Amino acid sequence: MWRKIVVGITVAYAIIALYLIVNNSLSLAWLLPGLLFFIGLFSWGVFDIRLGFFIPVVFKSPNPQPRTVALTFDDGPTPYTLEVLDLLQQYQAKATFFCIGQQLEQYPDIAKRILADGHTIGNHSYSHPNSMGFLSTAQVKEEIQKCDQIIEQLLQIKSPFYRPPFGITNPHIAKALRQTKHRVIGWNNRSLDTVIQDENTIFKRIYKRIDRQPIVLLHDTSNRSVQVLATLLKQLQQDNYKLVNLVEFLNEEKQ
Repeated sequence: MWRKIVVGITVAYAIIALYLIVNNSLSLAWLLPGLLFFIGLFSWGVFDIRLGFFIPVVFKSPNPQPRTVALTFDDGPTPYTLEVLDLLQQYQAKATFFCIGQQLEQYPDIAKRILADGHTIGNHSYSHPNSMGFLSTAQVKEEIQKCDQIIEQLLQIKSPFYRPPFGITNPHIAKALRQTKHRVIGWNNRSLDTVIQDENTIFKRIYKRIDRQPIVLLHDTSNRSVQVLATLLKQLQQDNYKLVNLVEFLNEEKQ
């Protein structure tokens, strides 16, 4: 949708500008603003997953329920995941874990506990490459399918959910996902728990937006995130929030 609008505006601008240039009403330099506009919005679309610029992205519930939150954790499992799972169990909360294939291979027992505790598991690529935005369609597809294979072999399930590393999308990633037929899951409440150092600042960032933006992005990769989660769960329980996994949040069939 967004991409069609941007391309349409850019093409229309270029046609009008070329017409006026040919008729000596404008200089060639007038093509530059249109080009910069397209490059700027294209780049924005690559890095802001919520735009769904290249492929449809889920970042809200189709049937929102009051005081219902979907906590999501990226980049695990790790030893910190055990602490996360203990906290979720303590507060009778459910969540969704977007797992890296290599981490699943390293910590298979933790992955099994995630599922046994009633949480949802999603695909977060096999190796979470820093160069994800520069991979070919075939390379992206391989990253997704290798993680899928591990999930199926280890847990005997097929996850329909995929979250791109760094939230990056582009034409190659979109094409790969159309072939693998995964649903792309974004977020609307980004904790920045891998960037911000102060735990209280992270908590306040999440909590102040929890009603309007209930899909929370966290990481089960550090003690800092574990401590933020402990504070958040305590506060949400006091406020009578319900914390559910993504399947329940989106009213999907159970895994």
